Amino acid sequence: MANHDHDHDHGGHSHGDHAAHDHGHHHGHSHAPANFGRAFAIGIALNAGFVVVEWLFGIAAHSLALLADAAHNLGDVLSLLLAWGATRLAQRRPSGRFTYGLRGSSILAALLNGLALMLVTGGLAWEAVRRISEPEPVVGGLVIAVSLVGVAVNGFTAWLFMRGAKSDLNVRGAYLHMAADAAVSLAVAIAGGVVMLTGWNWLDPLATLVVSAVIVWSSWDLLVQSLRLALQGVPAGIDATAVRAKLAALPGVREVHDLHIWAMSTTENALTAHLVMPSGHPGDAFLQHLGHELHEQFEIHHCTVQIEVSDTSQACALAPEHVV
Repeated sequence: MANHDHDHDHGGHSHGDHAAHDHGHHHGHSHAPANFGRAFAIGIALNAGFVVVEWLFGIAAHSLALLADAAHNLGDVLSLLLAWGATRLAQRRPSGRFTYGLRGSSILAALLNGLALMLVTGGLAWEAVRRISEPEPVVGGLVIAVSLVGVAVNGFTAWLFMRGAKSDLNVRGAYLHMAADAAVSLAVAIAGGVVMLTGWNWLDPLATLVVSAVIVWSSWDLLVQSLRLALQGVPAGIDATAVRAKLAALPGVREVHDLHIWAMSTTENALTAHLVMPSGHPGDAFLQHLGHELHEQFEIHHCTVQIEVSDTSQACALAPEHVV
């Protein structure tokens, strides 16, 4: 994401309370390394080429495990394309129709990736169960060779995204998928070796079930988090109770209501809240300091705060907890 500064001026409500706002403060933050576009391009090219090779050799070797891994790698190619596209869209400037820009596209990309992985994995697991009772001959040496190539390709691709894995759900999804694929390819290679030594062809579909379980395990958190963000839930890592307590403890604040915290993208969070302060408007310095503290303590990048001077919250129609 490009570095950006924000200034916002929000008007008051019709009931006459004083409205105030944060974002007199400025903050620039770079959400991804400058060479991430290059990382996406390299990762997509490597994995797309490997998908073709693995699929062809999987058919030649009658290996469902190789075909399963190829299908999963195809999903990862699509995942990388979606994540890359969303990263580009997120850099679009705000417009009259999309006042936050297209930052939310990164959330949609993460959600689509998670859903696609679950669907593909379900189909592979179903076929594996069928083949356990009717195993087909497997060319073990071919499985081992192709799978070891997969370990190298997926491992290198995971390394490309390692730096951004902590700060961006999209990038973390790409990193986790690639790292899991490297481990899965290694498991498939081991299964191929055992088939060569023992002739246990049923081990190949069994390995496919293990692959499916690893995919579900590694992707579940991505799916849950992206679904939460898509539904405007509080992002993982932010304690809404702690944020409310922070606001309530501010000097002069008698009550906090209409508090909302959500994600604008996989890297930026937003907050709105009403503060009842009978002593009057605290001034811009107060709001600037509050915005800085929310950013530093809770990774909330955009906050809008309305100040209300009435002694009772009943003056605000949005005060009751059940009102949104």
